[in-house]
Amino acid sequence: MEIRKKLWYDHNSLKAEKPVIVMETSGFQDEIMPESKCESPAAKEIERNLLIPIINYELINDDKIISPYYSVFWNIEVKEFGLDIKVLHAKDRNGKELGYKIEYPISDIKNDFGILRQSVYSVNRTYTMEWKAFVEDVLGDIIPVKIKNQSLTWYCSISAKVVRLMGLETMMYSMIDYPEEMYNLLSFIKNDILAFLNWQEKEGLLVLNNENDYVGGGSYGFTTELPADDYRQGEPVRCKDLWLHMNSQETLGISPEMYGEFIFPHYCDIAKNFGLVYYGCCEPVHSIWEDYISKLPGIRKVSVSPWCDEEYMGNVLKNSNVIYSRKPSPNYIGVEKNFDEEAFRQHIAKTLKAAKDCKLEFIFRDIYTLSGDISKPGRAVKIVREMIDKMW
Repeated sequence: MEIRKKLWYDHNSLKAEKPVIVMETSGFQDEIMPESKCESPAAKEIERNLLIPIINYELINDDKIISPYYSVFWNIEVKEFGLDIKVLHAKDRNGKELGYKIEYPISDIKNDFGILRQSVYSVNRTYTMEWKAFVEDVLGDIIPVKIKNQSLTWYCSISAKVVRLMGLETMMYSMIDYPEEMYNLLSFIKNDILAFLNWQEKEGLLVLNNENDYVGGGSYGFTTELPADDYRQGEPVRCKDLWLHMNSQETLGISPEMYGEFIFPHYCDIAKNFGLVYYGCCEPVHSIWEDYISKLPGIRKVSVSPWCDEEYMGNVLKNSNVIYSRKPSPNYIGVEKNFDEEAFRQHIAKTLKAAKDCKLEFIFRDIYTLSGDISKPGRAVKIVREMIDKMW
């Protein structure tokens, strides 16, 4: 783990000699987990959280770290925009709730904007501290327990909140039919996010995410560049001491010019409050990189998804201070029952060629089933390492 930690620190500071590899397991976690030996819900939760990194190490052996502590998280609740937004879930044949439908509160932005209020948020300090004390009673003589904060991990992406309010189709039409109202909505959401950030700062809820912390679409935050130089140990953490993750997957269907007009200014206003930024998820970014994303304050990593122009991104990120965060296609591991290793090698080789002279990380995400073959993720990681040794 110490060797891997050094790799991550070097990688995030643009000094690593080879790429890092992350295989996200959340989509197929239940397929690789052993049967629980505990009985109570609390014990099962602790057992599961302890087993996840162990199973990952034994079965997959990517570059993720096993923390020398157990994390509990601030119990923060948010009622967004003062609304009760109903979400209907559907289970697949295996019982997973992947599919869902939102009952959108806004059908006409011109008439419905007035229903929005500032989001209401609260923290249950009593619950958080009681849960921490409980876990410490169970584990405290073995490993320490730390309070962390996951509330911002996927929170600051404005376009996702727009779609949650009105749906993708209405958002697209409204940008054309009601541009002024849509710009006002985006500004309202941005200010609502900033208010949430300011509240957390004042409440002392922010926690440094510069170690083994999830700071983007699958990546981790090991860095000596955070917190900011003027931070003093023991003082409240500020946004500028943190990594930020933001993306705008929902706007990939609009033109770069419209992205620059409607979306980018608001994202800049949020990003400038943070120390380092990871941008992107599944959306292709090549068409908005030069004029917009490359100018985002604090940008350190950008997601290069399966729909992105790999060669273009390799050229623009060459010898830069922005990490090429590659998301290989999940189809090789998660769709095909038989793992086509040769096709997978060619897929990885294409990335290694495209990202030559870049700082590169492989982040495997959105794999929702292994189709009964739990060896596939580990074999994939081994192949990527072999290809790195051969080509990098």
